[in-house]
Amino acid sequence: MKVLIVGGGIGGLTAALSLHAAGLDCEVVEYVVEPRALGVGINLQPHAVRELTELGLGNALAEIGIPTSRMTYTDRFGGTIVTIPRGRFAGYDWPQYSVHRGELQMMLLAEVRERLGGISTGLALENLEEDGAGVTAHLRDVRTGEHVSRRADVLVGADGLHSTVRARLHPDDGPLLWSGIRMWRGVVEGEPYLDGATMIVAGSNRSAKFVLYPVSAAAQARGRALLNWVAEVTLAEPGPVPVADWSRLGRLEDVLPHYDGWRLPGPDIAAIISRTERILEYPMVDKDPLPHWGTGRVTLLGDAAHPMYPVGSNGGSQAVLDARVLARELAMADDPVAGLAAYEAERRTATTELVLAQRELPMEQTIELVTERAPHGFDDIADVLTPEELADMFDAQRRLSDTDVQALNSRPSWNVVRQKA
Repeated sequence: MKVLIVGGGIGGLTAALSLHAAGLDCEVVEYVVEPRALGVGINLQPHAVRELTELGLGNALAEIGIPTSRMTYTDRFGGTIVTIPRGRFAGYDWPQYSVHRGELQMMLLAEVRERLGGISTGLALENLEEDGAGVTAHLRDVRTGEHVSRRADVLVGADGLHSTVRARLHPDDGPLLWSGIRMWRGVVEGEPYLDGATMIVAGSNRSAKFVLYPVSAAAQARGRALLNWVAEVTLAEPGPVPVADWSRLGRLEDVLPHYDGWRLPGPDIAAIISRTERILEYPMVDKDPLPHWGTGRVTLLGDAAHPMYPVGSNGGSQAVLDARVLARELAMADDPVAGLAAYEAERRTATTELVLAQRELPMEQTIELVTERAPHGFDDIADVLTPEELADMFDAQRRLSDTDVQALNSRPSWNVVRQKA
């Protein structure tokens, strides 16, 4: 069985490593000529770290990421609302890692090059044709304009939010849907704060919110912190948008005024934003869940299948799970069509529930209560929220990000090797 993966991001590269480990032949085609370590920070939840560890990447992850200890929610004055332990501190057998997205992608790419020999770059998918015996991908070399084709038994669209594969499978697919929240993001080196491994979430994106966490083990080893920050501000009513450009540069003067007078337990928000050399700006968007992902021998994976709001720090992790289940089902199936059907049946249901849950922004409801009841700050959250309201907030976060601890720790491995005929 030959699998062609369109897209060399986190999901596509993890799929390649997973398929290779399961004894399946695969090729990755990527339209970028020279992949580079771009982007900002992301989080890998324990359920994703387990899967990457079982691919033999545990040590490589530890060399680049910060094992997140806790997530602390505060108001705009730095008053602690609730602190939620993360990863091993919450009882999982695997950590949660906060990591620079570009570093993670380059680590995965290096592993693909070592194990599979590399990927095919500079190739843009233009069309695909499926028949009873396989799939033909029609590609264009972006360097020369030459048209080439690839033949495979299975094609996987792991080509992100603006997926060409998804557009070919679903020509009447709905638009990108904007939450009304504008996001600014950046990374900047600074001093460590608190225990050096805490994620701070301040405010509510019903008005303005600020998220901060360290993402670099190398910086930590030097006694410094590479700080990833996210500013989220509600600017409009939700609705469709034509495009979301992840590389669009933002302006300091657009984001900084929203955080005038804000305080965090340690870092200075104004200083962090002002010292950032490259600020990125884009809308918080998702898409309506699809009624089906693929058709026969073609399927989707990661953001191409289920773009979701980043409020649960789970988008990249779900792409990793997609990749592992895809490889497992194709390795166990009697034929590719049955394998892809089993993959979609498991993953589409789970990710659809997450997409819809993220839209509810459940944490924000409780944080907004804090703003209403204590508009000038508080000394003790017990004077502001009831124990039941705090418990609801804790449970809401777990629904967005977590897998049951005991279930994950005790579940059998998804490692499987296809039996040769």
